[in-house]
Amino acid sequence: MARPPLVKVLPLTRTLPLRAVAGTRRPTAEAMSTPLPVPVPRVLLDAAIDWALYTDGLRTDCLDFDLACEKARGGEGFVWLGLHEPSADQLTQLGEVFDLHPLALEDAANPRQRAKVERYDDVLFLALRTLAYIERSDRLPGFHGYGAVPHSPLDVTPGRGQGEGGEIVETGAVMVFIGEFFAITVRHGRHASMVGLRRRLETRPQQLGLGPSAVLHAVCDQVVDNYLAVADQVNEDIEEIENSVFATRTVTDVERIYQLKRDIIEMKRTTGPLALPLHELAERPRRLVHPDIREYFRDVSDHLARVRDQIQGYDELLGSILQAGLARLTVSENEDMRKISAWVAIAAVPTMIAGIYGMNFEQMPELHQVWGYPAVLTLMAGCCAAMYRGFKRNRWL
Repeated sequence: MARPPLVKVLPLTRTLPLRAVAGTRRPTAEAMSTPLPVPVPRVLLDAAIDWALYTDGLRTDCLDFDLACEKARGGEGFVWLGLHEPSADQLTQLGEVFDLHPLALEDAANPRQRAKVERYDDVLFLALRTLAYIERSDRLPGFHGYGAVPHSPLDVTPGRGQGEGGEIVETGAVMVFIGEFFAITVRHGRHASMVGLRRRLETRPQQLGLGPSAVLHAVCDQVVDNYLAVADQVNEDIEEIENSVFATRTVTDVERIYQLKRDIIEMKRTTGPLALPLHELAERPRRLVHPDIREYFRDVSDHLARVRDQIQGYDELLGSILQAGLARLTVSENEDMRKISAWVAIAAVPTMIAGIYGMNFEQMPELHQVWGYPAVLTLMAGCCAAMYRGFKRNRWL
């Protein structure tokens, strides 16, 4: 029995209403600001960032998407289509064009999808989570400089207030579909950027000529490299906190330490699940993954192991810093209580003497003596001085 076609190429005479294509969602800021060198597919007008037909690793000048898909299906290279936050209707139409499995499309629509690799018929699907470091200028002052601030209303995404992740790092998602003659990348989040990835691959036609799996490797490599960059930047924040905790005459900011520890946990949740998919891509032969690309996946897997070790070390170090900060805060409070107790004890002596002589009894020692009043004041001062010296010697003051 003949195999059904892997792609449904839309005839050139078919027209689709703009409202049915794009839905009611307005174009994203990235889609509006990025100039497209070629016309985008009509069915994905609103979400497409770039697309091209690649033959022998070189980008062709084919300007018609339907024709490009037909050529790729006939063995003339492959089509690489990049999308940014497509709507549900657009993902449905994407599945109709490339014959994608509904479960894979459901996973691609989820911006919090856990990292995994799945095969659906003749399509390989990989989901990844991305990390991005939030610069200090973009953090809310209410969280001691640790909070994300959206740059514009178009940047506001659902999740943790104004985005995904924590207050120092934010997360996004990248999904990749690869088939015999196509590669599709679907990105979610303003920090899931693949800036420069396509251009870098186009400068290496020998690698790009290995097929759609070269795109799969390039996406994984950039995502893991971003992990390493974020880990290095977070390390600077940890060093700053560590110095502040053990510096003299400083107040330990426990809230700041706890917030950073939460971000480290978010980083562990993001990077941890990716280890198994990369191991499978590196070790298990797959028909859609070129054998030469598997060697590159081993390198990416090594980098991921390195960043996971770094994050685990950060988590343990922050735990120690948090305990040290709490211990130092407790010691500081005890010192304050000792000082308060010492001053209360010093003040209690003259208060007691003045209270006794304030009872106004007629028969009291030295009550009718001329030197009685200065003698009592001298006694008060002497007792206070003696107590102050004792507390000072014992380091209570």
